[in-house]
Amino acid sequence: MRETNFETILKGRRSVRNYDPTVKISKEEMSELLSEATLAPSSVNMQPWRFIVAESEEAKAILKPLIRFNTLQNETSAAMILIFGDMNCYEFAEEIYEQAVAEGKMPEEVKDKQLEAIIPHYKSFSPEKMNDVIKIDGSLAAMQLMLVARAHGYDTNPIGGFEQDQLAEAFGLDASRYIPVMIVSIGKAVEEGYESVRLPIDKITEWK
Repeated sequence: MRETNFETILKGRRSVRNYDPTVKISKEEMSELLSEATLAPSSVNMQPWRFIVAESEEAKAILKPLIRFNTLQNETSAAMILIFGDMNCYEFAEEIYEQAVAEGKMPEEVKDKQLEAIIPHYKSFSPEKMNDVIKIDGSLAAMQLMLVARAHGYDTNPIGGFEQDQLAEAFGLDASRYIPVMIVSIGKAVEEGYESVRLPIDKITEWK
């Protein structure tokens, strides 16, 4: 049964590292999870996130030597979701904005004006600037994915401990174009994740 109470989803999220290895997630449901995750915002709606769902034994074997101390997640999860940012995401700008026009969400003249400004602007970014943009946007999608997973009855663990310089090529991607953002393990937890603490707001916030 799907959880719809947002407070339950939000406050019940834990970083879970050990999953029931017999529980799989169908391609249909995983597609639904990712579709809901990509409702996250992105700069000028460029949607630079790209995913690889590593669920087969073969894919997990490729991943194993690249994930350092995160092998338990790899061995027991239903899947390891590799999230990349596309340095050439602007190549999809026309498709994205034309779809908005087709669905009545944007007038044709607005689309033309936006594309005329956005594409040259994105092309002018330095590699460092584009890297920042796609990692911010990719992280928004990752966080939304973890909450969506909770709503579907699964648990997750965001993973940053992996060989970032090797991940793209290991899965057949152009490493100069596709930049790793993070890996999210997903599955049915067999043990609860640790409840953690947060610094008080008055220690980390200023009102001016």
